[in-house]
Amino acid sequence: MTGSVSAGRIDPMEQFKVEPVLGHHLTLFGYDVSFTNSALFMVVVFVLLAVFISGGLKRQLVPGRWQVAAEDAVSFIDNMVSVNIGAGGKKFAPYIFSLFYFILFANLIGVVPLAILPGFHTFAVTSHITVTAILAFLSFAIVLVVGFAKHGFKFFSLFVPHGAPLALLPVIVPVEFISFMVRPFSLALRLFVAMTAGHILLEVFGSFAVQGFTAGGGLGSLVGVLSFVMIIGVSALELLVCAIQAYVFALLTSLYLHDAVHLH
Repeated sequence: MTGSVSAGRIDPMEQFKVEPVLGHHLTLFGYDVSFTNSALFMVVVFVLLAVFISGGLKRQLVPGRWQVAAEDAVSFIDNMVSVNIGAGGKKFAPYIFSLFYFILFANLIGVVPLAILPGFHTFAVTSHITVTAILAFLSFAIVLVVGFAKHGFKFFSLFVPHGAPLALLPVIVPVEFISFMVRPFSLALRLFVAMTAGHILLEVFGSFAVQGFTAGGGLGSLVGVLSFVMIIGVSALELLVCAIQAYVFALLTSLYLHDAVHLH
């Protein structure tokens, strides 16, 4: 639990506040270049992911569990790009791999209960729209670059469904164009909303549990116990959501790349 309590009121949004790690802001040429908690946990995600992948580089004749896990992780992404992108999809495997496992590790680290230690708490970087938007627009930019590089202006045929009646094209083309342009926004918002909602629920039920046990009495203890049970349930659901959201983000990116490579 990392929210603040002021005059009996709970602020579940406190946990999403971006703050300098060293406690003060650092400016350079008028810009704030402070090393924040958000940046810190992105570095933590990168380091953990690098350590995990290093286990797959051992190339032992009889692989250990670490190497098997790393190789399975790579095979999982290889299968995803092979199935969803098809021919020519292998070259996108490194990006999809990085995208999927960065989001997965960031999501999982965000739910580690470090707040039970005084002065420690995790920071969910994927609960910030700026992070998810950068990932989404980067994926969208790659789709555009691939599409125009491979097909040129023929890429615009993506907005004309095969076999569509000519009379309906004035309606179909704008709808297809809008649905295409909405893709990065839907990618960013889906991940952002899912992670933010889960952390807010955990904060609220955590506050109920603390206040219930603190109040004492039969009713207070009942509220505390029920809230604690809800924390367990929401935590289990959060772990599932962490994996699902990473998978959905990578899967949709693969499908969008399929459109860019193969058009219809």
